[in-house]
Amino acid sequence: MSLWEWILLASALAYLTKLAGYLVPARWLENDHMTRIAGTLTIGLLASLTAMNALSAGQTLAIDARVAALVAAGIALWLRMPFLGVVIVGAASAALIRFALA
Repeated sequence: MSLWEWILLASALAYLTKLAGYLVPARWLENDHMTRIAGTLTIGLLASLTAMNALSAGQTLAIDARVAALVAAGIALWLRMPFLGVVIVGAASAALIRFALA
């Protein structure tokens, strides 16, 4: 198959997946068990995306200021800081470490 055929196939599968979501009966989605599962999947997806962005540099593992920023932001979250404060703590720690290493 050519590249365009793969792109069209992937687009059709994405569209059909979205369409299938609309066809799910509402009573299935109102179930407490389904709500817990959806919330857990969302948290897991966000955590995995955050870890990949913090620890990867192309195809290699990168341990740099991003890891320290992630740890500092995690501590700020643990201390129950507001979200804006968590972002500022993470950005400031990354900036300070990059400044110290430069």
